[in-house]
Amino acid sequence: MPSPFRPRAAALTASALLLSSLMSGCSDDSGSADEDPSAQKLSWRDCPEPSESEGGGEAPSPLPGGDTWQCATMKAPLDWAEPKGETIGLALIRAKTSGDASKRVGSLIFNFGGPGGSGVATLPAFGTDYTTLRTRYDLVSFDPRGVGASAGVRCEDDEQLDAYFQQDATPDDAAERSELLGNTRKFNAACEKNSKRVLPRVRTTDAARDMDLMRQVLGDEKLYYFGISYGTELGGVYAHLFPKKVGRAVFDAVVDPTQTPEQGSLGQAKGFQLALGNFAEDCASKTEDCPVGDTAQDVETRIAKLLKDLDAKPIPGIFPRELTQSAAANGIAQALYSQDFWPYLTEGLERAYEGDGKFLMLLSDSMNGRNQNGEYSNITAANIAINCSDQKPRYTVAHVEARLPEFRAASPLFGDFLAWSMVSCTDWAVRGDADHPDVGATGSAPILVIGNTGDPATPYEGARKMVGALGEGVGVELTYKGQGHGAYDSGNRCVLTAVNGYLLNGKVPATGTVCS
Repeated sequence: MPSPFRPRAAALTASALLLSSLMSGCSDDSGSADEDPSAQKLSWRDCPEPSESEGGGEAPSPLPGGDTWQCATMKAPLDWAEPKGETIGLALIRAKTSGDASKRVGSLIFNFGGPGGSGVATLPAFGTDYTTLRTRYDLVSFDPRGVGASAGVRCEDDEQLDAYFQQDATPDDAAERSELLGNTRKFNAACEKNSKRVLPRVRTTDAARDMDLMRQVLGDEKLYYFGISYGTELGGVYAHLFPKKVGRAVFDAVVDPTQTPEQGSLGQAKGFQLALGNFAEDCASKTEDCPVGDTAQDVETRIAKLLKDLDAKPIPGIFPRELTQSAAANGIAQALYSQDFWPYLTEGLERAYEGDGKFLMLLSDSMNGRNQNGEYSNITAANIAINCSDQKPRYTVAHVEARLPEFRAASPLFGDFLAWSMVSCTDWAVRGDADHPDVGATGSAPILVIGNTGDPATPYEGARKMVGALGEGVGVELTYKGQGHGAYDSGNRCVLTAVNGYLLNGKVPATGTVCS
């Protein structure tokens, strides 16, 4: 089963859509390349409603000033070893620069992470956060190959996914272990059956080559890039493959590129436990009583008891589904991605203690890409496909069981979930590429690397590891002492000044800058 916390996670798309849930494209054109792919001309048009695989919903609202979001489809080789062979369509979205055309730098390409997140759906949801950057850039994002409308990986259908996410992700005995492994094999077999053509071609190295083609098609000599979460890994791989083509780049919520999948999962266990403790302390410190515990320790103890009780007996969720232990943990993790969602976590826990699991289930559904109509985006399928194509290790039940004590020590609440998530790729149809990505980028322009001390999904230490792996003189480290997944979208003035100064004017911050 995949980690309920999205390995190398980015829940940005889900978070952007969550508020409306709680308070109440483009197409894959396949063919053959008749000419040099970099010579193609994009046909931009007003964006349609996002496809079901991108998460559905309404077409993007107009930009400030009345400009509209535009979408296009770029042809890319299915197999980069045969660049003039069969092609796939990659869905793109852009907001043209709002500033003086004579001062335009180029196109700023965003990847919001996952892997598996739809950039076509996410960029408009966060578009106002990048208003300042739009004064000198066209803002551009895309669905990477295997994601959303870009030859999206398909595995199980909506009904099967409902059952998949209800399963017990922390088996306690042989029968539960057998069921978990059986469901994992069934899911992986469905991916192979329904997506056999694209499954071997969704590695991060493939997506990085797509980005270089995108750079050329958009008319830029250099790549201007903003990567978040897994997007930092994609950016690092791009910099390794094309160091001389890196222009100005920012990595925010940084993945540690030196870790194996196991080390990454253990790091997430520590990160989410830290974020949970920060939430508990914040709640307990309020002037009014914290409704889910009298002290920080009491908050954590009561949450642990809730999950234990749900393992034995789920409570009503969103009919006809029940809130299981796995769904509750998933919902809690989703709320820990942003401090803005801590009040929702408090309310969800309060309701769950009273026997109502709807609120935590909404949070869990958001993480899993399920909308209110019961339709799933392909974020889970794409996430597993990309991770299993990238990651060489294949972990066994015996290995997981041997490692459980260390995972539990790292996180009494989330350790079991993240340990058992390591079996996701065990029966995957495609061989994994490497133990960890190669991001060495000697000769690259400076890359601004931002670590957040309270980040649950990509722990702070990963930023320094990325700086070291990029190579001497490339990575410029900036620390944000805050909460949540990422720094730029926190609105912190110091972070905004540093990032905007670099992207807009080429002013590199002093390495070791600290923002709080």
